[in-house]
Amino acid sequence: MKRQKRDRLERAQSQGYKAGVNGRSAETCPYQQVDAKSYWLGGWRDAKHDRDSGLIK
Repeated sequence: MKRQKRDRLERAQSQGYKAGVNGRSAETCPYQQVDAKSYWLGGWRDAKHDRDSGLIK
């Protein structure tokens, strides 16, 4: 059975979260499409919130 690729929007959110955890700026978003960019920024905001609340060092 072939493995399915992860949904591209889920991948965008995951990459945004990783960028936020690493302290990158929201301006570094690599996506141009509105949907993918929105998910990337959502992941970035989640990571920023987690960093600010002390869940991530």
